[in-house]
Amino acid sequence: MQQKHTFHIPVMGTGFTLDTPIKVSAFGMDSVISIVDDVLIENLRKMYCDKFEIPYQAITDKIEDFRAKRITSYLNLVNDLAKSKFKSLKDSTHETGKEIKAYFNMLPDSSKIKKQFIELSAKNIPLQEIKNWINENLSMGSIDVNIMTKLDKVNYKNGEALPNEYNDAHAALRGFAKSELESSVVLSAGMNPRLYSYIEQFDDFYPDAQGYIKKKIVIKVSDYRSAMIQGKFLAKKGLWVSEYRIESGLNCGGHAFATEGYLMGPILEEFKNNRTELIQTVGDILMQSLEQKEKILPKEPLALKITAQGGVGTQEEHQFLIDHYQLDSVGWGSPFLLVPEATTVDPVTMNKLISANEEDLYLSNISPLGVPFNNLRGNTKDIEKMEIAEKGRPGSPCPKEFLALNNEFSPKTICTASRQYQRNKIKALEKEALPALEYKNRLQKIVEKSCLCMGLGAATLQVHGLDKMNAKKGVSICPGPNMAYFSKIMSLKEITDHIYGRFNALSAQGRPNMFVKELKLYVDYLKNKIEETQGSVNKKQEKYLLSFTNNLKQGIAYYQDLFLEMRDKFEETKIKVLSDLEQHIHAIELLEGKINDLLTQPKT
Repeated sequence: MQQKHTFHIPVMGTGFTLDTPIKVSAFGMDSVISIVDDVLIENLRKMYCDKFEIPYQAITDKIEDFRAKRITSYLNLVNDLAKSKFKSLKDSTHETGKEIKAYFNMLPDSSKIKKQFIELSAKNIPLQEIKNWINENLSMGSIDVNIMTKLDKVNYKNGEALPNEYNDAHAALRGFAKSELESSVVLSAGMNPRLYSYIEQFDDFYPDAQGYIKKKIVIKVSDYRSAMIQGKFLAKKGLWVSEYRIESGLNCGGHAFATEGYLMGPILEEFKNNRTELIQTVGDILMQSLEQKEKILPKEPLALKITAQGGVGTQEEHQFLIDHYQLDSVGWGSPFLLVPEATTVDPVTMNKLISANEEDLYLSNISPLGVPFNNLRGNTKDIEKMEIAEKGRPGSPCPKEFLALNNEFSPKTICTASRQYQRNKIKALEKEALPALEYKNRLQKIVEKSCLCMGLGAATLQVHGLDKMNAKKGVSICPGPNMAYFSKIMSLKEITDHIYGRFNALSAQGRPNMFVKELKLYVDYLKNKIEETQGSVNKKQEKYLLSFTNNLKQGIAYYQDLFLEMRDKFEETKIKVLSDLEQHIHAIELLEGKINDLLTQPKT
């Protein structure tokens, strides 16, 4: 069946979208579950089993392969509950038809089945005939899962390291592979060759003769080169990437994987211009590999989607991305945090999101991964963390260890947000006998690391009343900069109407165009990189700064041409966009002067 909506709800944190498919899949909306936190997953499985009076048997950590089994069981439950809700929705034609009308009312006005339903409803057609048509034409939204490939910690039993297939990401993949879902796994945070190779073991990832793949692979990428490299790598193993999901390097939520100054518009243009090449090159490798493996060769061309996400905020931007860059879907993340019908956010954090302005949404260094992390200023987890540090006990007990990836003080990796790591790091710092100010700055960098394993799942526990002992534990949240322009709780209908231009949910005047906002974020990022560069610059730093600056300038030139040549698009904002681009040119020229000053100093 054809895709019903032109947007998808990306993964947000470990808990905020953990039960989103149960809420929205029945309305034809695609969403993504994080399968990092099997402890939280098991808690939520028990809650939903109790709620719907489904027999529940705990999967404890004493059971063999418990992590994968927890994930499989939860995904099967979500699938069953979403299907049950979808069936009830379709059966509502027998009663008031309220749910079925809600399904069609939220579809874009351009939807063919929406138009057909309106036409059928206007005719005097028997109810059974309408129901038959509904069964043939309506479909659920996809229940996809996300795996951060970097979170592939080695696990131990009785002090001995377990085989690779018990690593965190490997076990999560196995949990999805053994589930009943017919959907996609979104692989994010870069390439993990060992994990990618592990996918070969599961038959559901291979196409049948008609080109159908039960479990599809989606790769989150930052540029075309990365897509080609990863697509070819997997194709050599007989695995087809069904979707390349392009995410803005900085204008997004969660961890921010900044490019070297490459901007969203030019990246999307490259995908648009090279889509046929990507399909052909990767497809040829795939067919050769399938033949060598003696696998089924699909008779039909394999489907390929190109999607994007990061900072979109208006119907005009949404539709432009689809029309101009020929995208199959656009991700809307942060605004959905204000939609209780779709995501799970506790009341205190919700109020902080509502009142957040641009300055409250910033790129932080709190992640133990060492990757910049989008953060909400004043979130309750950061407050809790600093209060504990000021009492002389910095760090977290680290009960889950999903981010335990540092081996600086122990052969067995530990987390940089853990109490163990921070205690050792501070002791080492004290031995350096540094000046007071330098000591204070270095100490701050140690204790600012946050226990995201607990923080990103705390809201789910609180909202569902799952952990009475930790009911007041702090919540971490990771909205993108776009959150600043949405300031009220919305219904699912309202956010959907906003996406399709039937309602305006923006609360702030002067919201910049998504491309301009991302450009500003990159200019600020470059400025910080320059300020971080102390003294002389080595060859690697010189190459990075010059390349970054040049890529930004090329990106601006692309946007100037794009908006000058545009007809009947962005008419109300075009002049402001072009003016903003000029201002950023001047800002980059000033930064170039600072870079040149650095380059004139002796090389290290």
